[in-house]
Amino acid sequence: MPDPMHFDGMADLYDRARPPYPDALWERLRALGVLGPGTRVVELGAGSGLATAPLVAAGARVTAVEPGPALADLLRRRVPETTVLVGTAESVPLDDAAFDLAVVATAVHWLDLDVVLPRLHRALVPGGHLAVWRHVFGDPAAAPTPFRERVAGIVRARGDVPPRPGPTEVDTAGWVARLTAGGWFALRAVEELRWSVGLDAEQVRDLFTTFSEWSAEEADAAGRAVLDLGGRVTEHYLTPLLVLGRAEVPDR
Repeated sequence: MPDPMHFDGMADLYDRARPPYPDALWERLRALGVLGPGTRVVELGAGSGLATAPLVAAGARVTAVEPGPALADLLRRRVPETTVLVGTAESVPLDDAAFDLAVVATAVHWLDLDVVLPRLHRALVPGGHLAVWRHVFGDPAAAPTPFRERVAGIVRARGDVPPRPGPTEVDTAGWVARLTAGGWFALRAVEELRWSVGLDAEQVRDLFTTFSEWSAEEADAAGRAVLDLGGRVTEHYLTPLLVLGRAEVPDR
C-alpha cells in the first residue's frame, strides 16, 4: 500500500497541482447547517490546506491535524489563522467535546477508522457532525473522453495490482457502511457533486505525479497524452460528500 507520507515529500507540488473543491460543496455544508461563522472544526489529514482555507473563509475556527511536517509548515503559512497539530488522526491529543464539526477531505482512506471514529465521537459535542468527502478523478458517469481512454490504457499496462484495502473511491455505499460501523455516527446526507476543469499538459503531469499509486513515468505519459490530444483536456470529476451526525449513544 502507498505511504501516506508520500505527499509530504512533494508539499509544494501537491499544493499547486491539486484542484480546489467545488463551490457547491461549501454551499451544501452551509445549507445543512453544519458550517458557518464560529463553527469549531477539527480537520484530519489537512495537507496544505485546500479544505482548510475555505473552512476559515466560512468563519470556522479550525484545528488542523497533519502528519507531514512539510505540509504542516505550508499549511501554517497559507492559513495562519489555523491551529496546526503535527501528528496522526489516530494519536494526536484532542479535547473532549471541543468541536462542532469534524472534516476529512480526501484523506479517509488513510485512516484507521476503528481508532478514529470513537476518538471523533469523544471530540465532538452532542449534536456534532462528521463531513467526509473525496475527489474521484474521472467521473465514471461521464461519457468517456479520448484522454480518459489514454489514462485507462496506462493503468492497464500495470498488470495485476493488489487493490487498496477498504471501499474504492467510487463506492459511496461502502464508505457509508464503514463510517457508520460501530454506531458512533449516523448518516444524515449524501451528495454527489459533479464538476469539470480544463487542464494543460503540465497541469496534468503535476496532478498525476501527486497520485500515490502513479509513478513518475506514468504521470509523464499522461502529460504526453494531453499534448497528443491538442494540448488541453477537459476532465470530469466527482466529489461524493457524506455528512454524518454524532450518535447519542454508540451501539455496543
